[in-house]
Amino acid sequence: MRGNQSRSDWGSDSRGAGRGGDSRGGQSRTGFGSDRAGFGQDRNASRGRIGGGSPLAPHTSPNTPAKKKAKPVKQVAAPVLISNAKPARRQRVDADAQGPKKLPWGEGERLQKVLAKAGVASRRAAEEMIEAGRIEVDGKIVREQGLRIDPQTAVVRVDGVRVVIRDEQVYLALNKPKGWQSTMSDEMGRPCVGDIVAERIAAGQRLFHVGRLDADTEGLLLLTNDGDLAHRLMHPSFEVSKTYLATVNGEVKNREVGKLLKDGVELEDGPAKVDRFQVLEVGQGKSLVKVVLHEGRKHIVRRLLAEVGHPVTALVRTHLGPVALGDQRPGTLRVLGRDEIGKLYEAVSL
Repeated sequence: MRGNQSRSDWGSDSRGAGRGGDSRGGQSRTGFGSDRAGFGQDRNASRGRIGGGSPLAPHTSPNTPAKKKAKPVKQVAAPVLISNAKPARRQRVDADAQGPKKLPWGEGERLQKVLAKAGVASRRAAEEMIEAGRIEVDGKIVREQGLRIDPQTAVVRVDGVRVVIRDEQVYLALNKPKGWQSTMSDEMGRPCVGDIVAERIAAGQRLFHVGRLDADTEGLLLLTNDGDLAHRLMHPSFEVSKTYLATVNGEVKNREVGKLLKDGVELEDGPAKVDRFQVLEVGQGKSLVKVVLHEGRKHIVRRLLAEVGHPVTALVRTHLGPVALGDQRPGTLRVLGRDEIGKLYEAVSL
């Protein structure tokens, strides 16, 4: 009786091991076994029983065949893919190295709008040019639509030719008439270049001429407010060529005079020479010659030709670098085209 009661205590409460007074080994083992069985019953009961079935097995009908245990699915390892591609030298590249710095929303202007304002193309056509990879910003090809740039600092090229995108920049070609001064104003009241652009100056444009032509020389003279470009065009280190047509006294012998001018002639302010020389027409004691040089000294063409025995009677400048005078009439202005401005920038490494 005592043993049965002890077993009941052990099975009913796991704490019986602590308060039971009987120290016999049989009771103790039975108690621990009941305790373990009790824990097992509790776990099975927590899974839920239906009806009066055994807590150790799910409720099934006697006629229901036992379900076979499902076989585990064999795990097939994915094949290892091997790439023979050559890796890039730099796997991690900063975003700034991939193109122009992206401006936050609200700053700068969209690239296609800037191109449209610069007269390159309509916005839609500019988007197609961007998609085709024809637009370069700060030395990198851009294909991203809607990229915002700073028109004041960005360097934009279309098909490799730089585009001027700043609104305030002005580039004009003037055919300076003979007898006009290459100044923006003249204290003696003589006609000058400033008179031709007086309306633009009155409207707030600050223009200055690139180099000079003496009063008796007519032809191409550039006017701009782009100081960097003007400075480089006038600096002898960039060797921007200038082409003149000169009518001279005497019948010029092409080979002899050309060789003298190309080899160099000693003038009062130092030696000077031409890059190219060509006789175009000869007759009636006069000759029409073409002179190409990059010198910028005062009256340089007149002094060179006079030194070889053929003083100039009429002189016209027809080209300044890539810009040509064409059939522009004396005293008229025209705005330089996008290609002309781009080629000027290239000529002076801008």
